[in-house]
Amino acid sequence: MSLHIELADDKAVDVREGVKPEELLEEANVSRKKAIAAKLNGNLVELNRPLFEEGRLEFVRKGKDEDALHVLRHTAAHVMAQAVMRLFDNVEFAIGPTIEDGFYYDFDLEHTLTPEDFPAIEAEMKRIIEEDYPVSRMETDYQGAQEVLGKQRAQFKRELVEQYREETISFYSQDDFTDLCRGPHLTSTGQIGAFKLLSVAGAYWRGKETNPMLQRIYGTAFFTEKELKSYLNQLEEAKKRDHRKLGPELELFTFDNSAPGMPFWLPNGTVLYNEVESFMREKLAEYGYDMIRTPLILNEELWHASGHWDHYRENMYFTEIDERPFAVKPMNCPGGTRVFKTGYYSYRDLPIRQGEFGVVHRHEKSGVLNGLFRVRAFTQDDAHIYCREDQLLDEVIGCLRMIEDVYSSLGFDEYRYELSTRPEKSIGTAEMWEHAEKTLHEALQQLGIPFELNPGDGAFYGPKIDVHIKDVIKRTWQCGTVQVDFSMPERFDLSYIDTDGEAKRPVMVHRAILGSFERFLGIMIENFGGKFPSWLAPTQAVVLPVSTDKFGEYAGRVRDDLKRLGLRVQLDDRNESLNKRIREQQKKQVPYMLIVGEQEVEAGTVSVRRRDGKQLKQALPVTEFGQMLLEEVVSRALDFTIGASDE
Repeated sequence: MSLHIELADDKAVDVREGVKPEELLEEANVSRKKAIAAKLNGNLVELNRPLFEEGRLEFVRKGKDEDALHVLRHTAAHVMAQAVMRLFDNVEFAIGPTIEDGFYYDFDLEHTLTPEDFPAIEAEMKRIIEEDYPVSRMETDYQGAQEVLGKQRAQFKRELVEQYREETISFYSQDDFTDLCRGPHLTSTGQIGAFKLLSVAGAYWRGKETNPMLQRIYGTAFFTEKELKSYLNQLEEAKKRDHRKLGPELELFTFDNSAPGMPFWLPNGTVLYNEVESFMREKLAEYGYDMIRTPLILNEELWHASGHWDHYRENMYFTEIDERPFAVKPMNCPGGTRVFKTGYYSYRDLPIRQGEFGVVHRHEKSGVLNGLFRVRAFTQDDAHIYCREDQLLDEVIGCLRMIEDVYSSLGFDEYRYELSTRPEKSIGTAEMWEHAEKTLHEALQQLGIPFELNPGDGAFYGPKIDVHIKDVIKRTWQCGTVQVDFSMPERFDLSYIDTDGEAKRPVMVHRAILGSFERFLGIMIENFGGKFPSWLAPTQAVVLPVSTDKFGEYAGRVRDDLKRLGLRVQLDDRNESLNKRIREQQKKQVPYMLIVGEQEVEAGTVSVRRRDGKQLKQALPVTEFGQMLLEEVVSRALDFTIGASDE
């Protein structure tokens, strides 16, 4: 029996059933050195897996396709597991998937794994790679899988197999190692270029606290040593910038057991928070939004009507008031609809754009809490737009333009866009979803924005565009989102009066730019490495008298004069050496240090030293420096402007 296979460039071939993708490389004009795997009708397969299905065949190449790294790291996880099996007694394997930037494998064994074990494990991994063992796939049924697992210590794998009684089950083998796995993998272990084990941690089986605790080793792998070195350098830089380290050092925020997973903002951090909030309020006014505020606790009936009860209640907190059930809001949109319903709108009044910095609470397991990145209480910079269908496209385009405007103003200039479509669990009709998805697609096309399709990852009430920003060390973060919703206006009976005098449903657009204030501020702390531009810096300048006894009074007047301009200025007149005080203020990342001694007192000036160590060539009059710093702050410059002409 023959198969009809479509290749790139509209080329097609008829081949025998059971042909392997590697046999079609020449037909597809793809180099064997570059090819890592293949995709048949969008599904990843090995180069040596026999094909029994017709369709489109694409080749996954290293250096070009993200899937190539996924396949490489999947095989690296198996190599690591094989090495652990060879080095330690009575090892049982749980799961070993790829994750962003690497892989991990969970083990059950008597030996307590530590980073001191890594050199021996890595050495064994290198031997396995050098042996270049072929990686083979075997398919069987439930009974056959039980027979294979009966030869191993495999309590966890047997539990997994129970989910696939009616399906084909696959195993992968390389020399003395066989593992239950869906694949795909490299065709041999020797194709792994460079790898590194990174850390070890405890992990509950399947993430449940009532299950056994396992030992998890994290690692990463690349095709070349150069790529690995670049990534490890990035990790080191990320450690220096870690907001969980910088937050306490710069006295920005803290956490306390009295409210687990809920940040406490300290005075310095509150300045940072308020400055970003003020900036966002200005942008919202510029783009035609009105601000609203809605209650923190809402009647449980509202969450049934919105659909959150069916789709999100496991993440919600509940309480009771006057013997009636209420919920602490995990999202702002249902409350926002209550505000819209208070008005009476004609078609001329739309669009209605309403922004809200609403505090929300979501129940997160303690194991996933992660500094400001994953918390239980946070503020969303939500907005909800109510518009006519003929206005929808323009409103989506306006949201995307505002997102880019905000991000570039905050120091993020690289973005990646994803269009996410209808998930399996959703509300609304097929026609609603089709219209919404088409509009989002058209908005991206009109703006000339390239995007990736993310099938089935939309919100339960509508499709969305997610925006991923890239920071200075090339990490990406998903923050902004634009979501089109035809269902909630129907569920909450929202309406406006159209040209014919009849009530019509508006379309609802859910829009966030920062997403969570807390998470975005964590990203900003790491992006700037704590070295905030002057408009964001908790302290914008500090006055340092050379001698407190001699020049302390003048230094105090300088501070007071600058504070009267609205600048955040402090006086450091401690009885310490000037050099020590300068070093300490640099560690606090204060943008400008103003040094005053005898000459400055006589001339009414300040000697200006920047955080980056640059000393201005000439001292500046106090009022002149104040005006220069004020201009830098008001313009929200992301870099130093004072002293820039000397560079």
